[in-house]
Amino acid sequence: MFKKLFMNKVWTVSALFAISLVLYGIDFSIFGNLREISASFLGNLAFLPIYIIVVTLLFERVLRERERQSVMRKLNMVIGVFFSEFGNRLLKELSAYVVGSEELKKQLRMTESWKKGDFDSALEYLRRSTQRISIDSDALPGLKKFMAGKRSFLLSLLENQNLLEHENFTDLLWAAFHLVEELEARDSFDRIPPSDKEHLNGDIKRVFGHIIREWILYMRHLKEDYPYLFSLAVRLNPMIDSPDPLVYQD
Repeated sequence: MFKKLFMNKVWTVSALFAISLVLYGIDFSIFGNLREISASFLGNLAFLPIYIIVVTLLFERVLRERERQSVMRKLNMVIGVFFSEFGNRLLKELSAYVVGSEELKKQLRMTESWKKGDFDSALEYLRRSTQRISIDSDALPGLKKFMAGKRSFLLSLLENQNLLEHENFTDLLWAAFHLVEELEARDSFDRIPPSDKEHLNGDIKRVFGHIIREWILYMRHLKEDYPYLFSLAVRLNPMIDSPDPLVYQD
């Protein structure tokens, strides 16, 4: 196989060299100026290293960009699985404990007509605002049961080497996994001191901050590349009180 590839390269180089000789021969037979042909050949030969450098750099840049886009498509597929299996429900669960969540939900009430500027505005709103979490002790056992049930799923995502290239999403996974460990470390949430409750609220706030941002970015990706998936995602928006998958006539 390698011998065949080598021979193909030899034939290709030989053919190109022969074509070049033929073209120079035609030039000489028509104009008969060997000095001018020699000068032109040396000029082209002098420019050849620069040409190779420029083409190589551009080609490398194009390949790198195509590779990056390919990796991002694969990452977004995994991120989509994350939100379908875990993220959307977690987002809905945690949003219920955001202090003043009405304004947040109003800002994130997406429609199919949203454009890039709307997503940018939503991200800017998150950057400027500070969400505060206040969860009741009675709600912690349910959150613990749900998140602990997804431990294996989270671990499988952390094993994905490509996903580790996505720094922000990796931070989300680590924050979620840390919250799972914190909840599982407590046998009971009865009579936990206020300081411990505040600590858990801080862990939940960290997870919520990461997941809400990644959700907006993922929704923007769907809007740009997969409008039909975005349509369903908008109808199942976890940030609205009563998501409805049905399509109604306007």
